[in-house]
Amino acid sequence: MSFEPFYLSFKLASLTTLILFCIALPLAWYLSQTRSMAKPFLETLTALPIVLPPSVLGFYLLWALSPDAAIGAFFEEHFGIKLVFSFTGLVVASCFYSLPFMVQPLQNGFESLNRHMIEASYIAGKSRLQTLFYVALPNMKPALLTALIITFAHTVGEFGVVLMVGGSIPGETKVASVAIYEMVETMEYGTAHIYSAIMLALSFVVLLSAYFFNALQKRRRF
Repeated sequence: MSFEPFYLSFKLASLTTLILFCIALPLAWYLSQTRSMAKPFLETLTALPIVLPPSVLGFYLLWALSPDAAIGAFFEEHFGIKLVFSFTGLVVASCFYSLPFMVQPLQNGFESLNRHMIEASYIAGKSRLQTLFYVALPNMKPALLTALIITFAHTVGEFGVVLMVGGSIPGETKVASVAIYEMVETMEYGTAHIYSAIMLALSFVVLLSAYFFNALQKRRRF
């Protein structure tokens, strides 16, 4: 039994979570603070991967990242980066697929903060960036942890999008979920049970840690 698919899954989830945190943090902060008429449109675009079938999202990403499309051709021609059937392509696809799982908890956390606290920070002369990092984030640790944990766990469990964009290349794009699917197809049920049990146990521990931390934070408030 090879643990390489698990390594690839957790490597993919770690990179995706890190990249999405950098992208989603300013986006969630903007969405929580803005009164622009464009807000519902941006929220819809952000949440779209939740309701779109993975096969639909995977198909459009496969089309957009292929060498025949403008984006795929640009990266391959100028940077020598192949975005289809590569680990890099998996990271790009995962960022699109897991975006709402990072943005929405952060946005909810920002919106739950006391508005007077934010306004007081501005009155005290702090910039928006200082208010974000020194006032908002320290007061929404449960939401922050939830965003990171859920994004990581969701990426580990991806199947449809990663299969369409990355295929099943051993050591490159064959993540744990794809490996389990292939084992079931070839009726290797014993190994599939082991892989699935490991994924179940890891997912349970990750989620339990998040809920346990959030419960501790609530107790400290009271």
